[in-house]
Order: sequence, then C-alpha cells, then structure tokens
Amino acid sequence: MSDIIEAYLKEFLKDSKHIEIKRSDIADHFDCVPSQINYVINTRFTQEHGYQVESKRGGGGYIRILKIQLTSEADQIDQMLELIGDQLSYRNGVNIIETLIEQQIITKREGRLILSVIEKSVLHTISNQDQVARAMLLKTFLHQLKYELRSSI
Repeated sequence: MSDIIEAYLKEFLKDSKHIEIKRSDIADHFDCVPSQINYVINTRFTQEHGYQVESKRGGGGYIRILKIQLTSEADQIDQMLELIGDQLSYRNGVNIIETLIEQQIITKREGRLILSVIEKSVLHTISNQDQVARAMLLKTFLHQLKYELRSSI
C-alpha cells in the first residue's frame, strides 16, 4: 500500500514543484488510516530523497510536499554531505544512495556496491561505532564523486 500511495503522490509532483494535500482526503481515497499516509510521507519524502515537507495542523490543515530543486549534481552532493553529519543510520544511508540512483548520478550497480560496504553486519565487525564509520565512508564516497563530477566538466 505504501508503494501505491508514494507513486500516487509522486505522479502529481512530476508536473509541479510542490503539492498540498489533506491527510484525511488521501486516506479516504486509499481507504486506509491517516497514520499510513504519515508513514509514507515520513519515510518516502525525506530530505535524503530530495523533498521538503511542511505541515499545518488543525481543521484547515494541510501537508505540503516540495521537490527540492538543485542546480547541479555537485549541489545535490553538497546537500547530502550536509545531511550526513557525524553519524548515519543504515536507513538514511539507503535513502541517500536511492536518491543518487534516482537522479542518475550513480548507476544501480554502483549503488549496490556502496550499500554492501555500509551494511550493518559489515561495519559492526570493523567497529562498534557503525553509524560513525558509515558516515565517514559515505562522505568519502560523496567527496570523490563530487571531485569526479567537477573534473569531467
């Protein structure tokens, strides 16, 4: 169900920079509970995926989903580097890699290779601070990718 709701919302975002929805309207449309809509928005429309979400609660409340428009691939990488910080959960790492693939900055094969390196079981055998190690590895990859993009111009 989550995939269907995500696809439905992304269909509207294809032709627009943002959409405004009422959580209850979307829940009624899909005959599901409003918390299902929250789940989709909180997991599929994150900054790591290239979206910003604003909401207003109450009777006239809404949820606004904005597609973040960056001017270049290097800008996208800079934003991702900023999001990572000193620690990175596996889920957020996956989100970043999925976004790089979706934006065609890296291939699916490259994404799978990176994911294999930042996987919990791999990092835990190396360090008991797997979130710190994951952040360092992904930042190193993104810095190299940014360097490659700039040197190819």
